[in-house]
Amino acid sequence: MKLHGLALMAITWLAPAVGAYASGQQESERTPDLKCEVGPLNRSYGETDWLIYACDDSRSIVVVSDKGNPALPFFFILYVKPDGTMTLYGEGDGDKATTAAAFEDLKRLTREDVMALVREARDVR
Repeated sequence: MKLHGLALMAITWLAPAVGAYASGQQESERTPDLKCEVGPLNRSYGETDWLIYACDDSRSIVVVSDKGNPALPFFFILYVKPDGTMTLYGEGDGDKATTAAAFEDLKRLTREDVMALVREARDVR
């Protein structure tokens, strides 16, 4: 199944992705099950188009490569822990330069930026 097709359905994340990029993740760390289906918002990271879905924990997001994005198929998860610390990682088979550029932009997001994206995604109709 293509990742973009997955983005059109409920995105359920069961455990930390073992992916190309990771920031702030301990191997032994387990993340709760998340359903990320609210949205999507259209945003640009690394000068390419991405879809943002809010997760049911009301503080985390999934960022999925949009149609025409050379990173397709690829997704990032930006998980905000209950204590406010954040973990960013991604997985997929898309263009590595494109995903690296997006990763650099995404890792600059603050907790407040992520919360704003969650609120905006809830307003998408």
